This record gives sequence, C-alpha cells and structure tokens, in this order.
Amino acid sequence: MAKSDELVKYITQRVVHYIDTPKDERKGRAKKKEPWAMKWFGMIPFAVSLWVGKKEKALESQSHKRSSSGKG
Repeated sequence: MAKSDELVKYITQRVVHYIDTPKDERKGRAKKKEPWAMKWFGMIPFAVSLWVGKKEKALESQSHKRSSSGKG
C-alpha cells in the first residue's frame, strides 16, 4: 500500500510541476530531434561527410592552382 501511495504522490507532484511551468518554457526545453542518419549509424556519416568535404576542397584548390598558373 505504501508503494502505491508514494507513486500517486510522485505523479501528482510531476503533473502539478508541469502545469505550473509556462508553455514557452516547456517548449524551450524540448529535445531537438537528431538526424536519422546519426540515430541509426552514429558518427560514421558525419565523419564521412567531413572526409569527403576535405577531399573536394583539396581537389578544387589543386585544379584552381593549375588553371591559374597554366594561363600565364
């Protein structure tokens, strides 16, 4: 019996606290959703995107250097 009384008391406290907090504050505390790729595969997609981005930048800078030095 004591356990159920404690449970009711706890739930009541949580509900009262929820009702007492302003709606704007509750919305501000909401968790932002993480991208599905991050949820399913962790940091791997992020690491791959960084790696690919670095490779593309390196290729662009090399081709830009070649094209500007070859015209002179």
